[in-house]
Amino acid sequence: MKTLVLVRHAKSAWGDPTLADHDRPLNDRGRRDAPEMARRLRERGVLPDVVRASTAVRARTTAEAMAAELDLPADALRLDERLYGAGPDTILDVVAELADETGTVMIVAHDPGLSDLAYRLSGEIEHLPTCGVAEFRFAVWSWAEVAEADAVEVHLDTPR
Repeated sequence: MKTLVLVRHAKSAWGDPTLADHDRPLNDRGRRDAPEMARRLRERGVLPDVVRASTAVRARTTAEAMAAELDLPADALRLDERLYGAGPDTILDVVAELADETGTVMIVAHDPGLSDLAYRLSGEIEHLPTCGVAEFRFAVWSWAEVAEADAVEVHLDTPR
């Protein structure tokens, strides 16, 4: 079994018009929601082996907060610039590169790519809100198989 956890970055701040999109930080709600969503994952017994996150400040900060709440080792989190603004195919390319020994991965990135991928994998999740968590379990041996596999279990959790 492989478990793919898609997390849209938490709510970001728009208060500084001089900041580039890549550099926008989380707002207060985002800083609250990220650890809360990680606690919910832990309560369901979902503990990622690895986390891959966009290099954007809001995605990186979301991933760091969630990894800390899940007590993941520092080397479990890696930033991947391909996830900034990535579409579903690019996200799946990142996933396909994972070591097959990895059982659970968390991808922290952006919309519309994450919502598009969640819909592709589920046929029912049309929108992933900020800090929303979509979890997919696949009966496959290799991460390269996920792109063509049907999820055997789908779970959606949102902060609200």
